[in-house]
Amino acid sequence: MVSLPKRPRDTNQLGKLMVDILTGQVEDREPTPEERGVDPAASAMGKKGGPARAASMTPERRSEIAKAAAAKRWKTSRQG
Repeated sequence: MVSLPKRPRDTNQLGKLMVDILTGQVEDREPTPEERGVDPAASAMGKKGGPARAASMTPERRSEIAKAAAAKRWKTSRQG
């Protein structure tokens, strides 16, 4: 997913960005799948994938996956 650039923290720069957006010099929206070079049908199917996968799994299998993910996250590397 393509993310928009962060808004500036400086108030003067933020004000200029707001004026640029309001005057149409800068676009403030996410690009469409076509603009990103992605097939729109594939993009729509990708958004359905996670919930569909979770619905098809048993609670035990989801628990196994969650435990494995937590173990990976909390594993410390012992490189000296």
